[in-house]
Amino acid sequence: MYLAWGDEGYSFYNDGYIPILTDKHPGAIGATFERVWGELSPEVRALIDKTKQDKTSYFEDMPLTLLKNGKLEQFYFTFSYSGVRGDSGEIEGFYAVCLETTEAFHAKQQRVNESERLRALFEQAPGFMAILRGPTHVIDIANEAYHALVGKSREIIGRTVLEALPETLEQGFISLLDQVYDTGQPFVGKESRFILVRESGEAPTEMYVDFVYQPIFNDQMEVTGIMAQGHEVTEAYFARQALVVADRQKDQFIATLAHELRNPLAPIRTASHLLGVCSPTPEQLEKTSGVITRQVEHMSKLLDDLLDVARISRNQIRLVKEHISLDTILAMAVETARPQIEKKNQKIVVHENGLVQLDGDSVRLTQIFSNLLCNAAKYTDSGGEIIVSTSREGDRCKISVTDNGIGIRQEALGSVFDMFSQQEDVIDRSEGGLGIGLGLVKGLVELHGGSVSAQSQGYGKGSTFTVVLPCLSNNLPQKIGERSGADTRMTAHLRILIADDNADLVDVLTDFLELMGHTPITASNGHDALVIAEKELPDVAILDIGMPILNGYQVAQAIRSERWGQDITLIAATGWGNERDQQLASAAGFDLHLTKPFSMEKLQATLSLATKRPAV
Repeated sequence: MYLAWGDEGYSFYNDGYIPILTDKHPGAIGATFERVWGELSPEVRALIDKTKQDKTSYFEDMPLTLLKNGKLEQFYFTFSYSGVRGDSGEIEGFYAVCLETTEAFHAKQQRVNESERLRALFEQAPGFMAILRGPTHVIDIANEAYHALVGKSREIIGRTVLEALPETLEQGFISLLDQVYDTGQPFVGKESRFILVRESGEAPTEMYVDFVYQPIFNDQMEVTGIMAQGHEVTEAYFARQALVVADRQKDQFIATLAHELRNPLAPIRTASHLLGVCSPTPEQLEKTSGVITRQVEHMSKLLDDLLDVARISRNQIRLVKEHISLDTILAMAVETARPQIEKKNQKIVVHENGLVQLDGDSVRLTQIFSNLLCNAAKYTDSGGEIIVSTSREGDRCKISVTDNGIGIRQEALGSVFDMFSQQEDVIDRSEGGLGIGLGLVKGLVELHGGSVSAQSQGYGKGSTFTVVLPCLSNNLPQKIGERSGADTRMTAHLRILIADDNADLVDVLTDFLELMGHTPITASNGHDALVIAEKELPDVAILDIGMPILNGYQVAQAIRSERWGQDITLIAATGWGNERDQQLASAAGFDLHLTKPFSMEKLQATLSLATKRPAV
């Protein structure tokens, strides 16, 4: 305690006040207030002056700057000032009860700072966190991630989980909290489904969470609350489910591919066996050759579709655009699909629109609509009907292919354009196929700047596929695109080197080229091909890329490095046919490229581009 008496404030104090004075003691006894505490701030002096008006002041942890041990320092005090009356009854001094709280204040401030730091970490935690208090699970605090999880507009602090999140009751979360509180055992949830309305007026949101309910204990090891923490894993959950579906589709695709490749091999094997064990009549020979041709074309179509899938996924399809009538495209598509449609005695109706002109790749556009027509024919019963309708809206045209077939289940509409996707309950009616036709349609349409969609009222109610494409102004003149194709002129007699390690292919090509009036020369590996090329100087060399000893690239480079090889037309024959493979062949010195398996018509068309080497 401290007493300042009289107008000068003569100082008196007890032993408990000495530590506050430090080196001012004992000189402070009887000294004036100004001499003892001259460093006090005006704010403190104003409080002391109030005691003369009989006003008492009380403060806790008030900071004061005092001169102690020869230097000014800041200390904290809890104190009260009150006036002291003299014999006259007037206030003649003031009385101060002081307690220095500097150490306690700093300790308390440290606890506050630590608490704030922990709260900041709590708020900044990447996962959601909340502290639930008591057996009714009152939400004491929750971080920003927790508010975002349940909806920021919800009032949750100070309310029980049941009051704040009533959806959790039927989903079992309240019973889990009760279990953790009663047993003191934590609970760990993995990819738990959680449905709630995040914001008023919104539809329920389905999410998946990983979380832990961790009991909180007091000093007596009694459960007093629960800490709920975790992460939303909705995206990861659906990504994992998509991988499962993709893996299942992959297995289904591999099985289907094996089935689809075996199907044509069976009649080919039977036909070749028939040709080998007897002397067929001309009628039998024609029939057997027809079987082999049709099945080989079927296999080629499967492989072409697979290559197109790879090209689209790698953005390697190059469009050769031209101005062409939509009616022309549809006519070519109908002609392509007609055998399949007529086989099932189906009716096709095309509503033409002669005013629509497109700027696109006619081959790819035909592929789009022939795929849609073939798809409609597959899933429509015999005698069914397919309708193609067209309309124009500004600079876009809409083409719809509608059938009265088996339709599409609503849950399957979202995946019909996925690669290798087929409705499981209609695979037995698909009449073959790998489930990539509609995926190709989507990829090719998007390459043309358009879109495609599917509609169906459900199973047994038919389906409609709608393609929307950009179209040209009717005022633009038609531009004929430049496209390489089969030359209709007769190919001159050529001396042709065939180099391939597939003996059967070499034999068949030799017979065909002789029938066409050419002179074939053969080699079974790259080394022999190079030797024969130098000796025979053929007009054309058809080189397999994957030959032993020297591959096709090496043979082509060696031929081009010689003077005698400058005028030979080099044709690459390979199962690799994407744009990069063609660029590699061109860089090696090849003039033309044939992708296996190729038809004899394609071989003839390619040879028609070869110029006979001039005599030397």
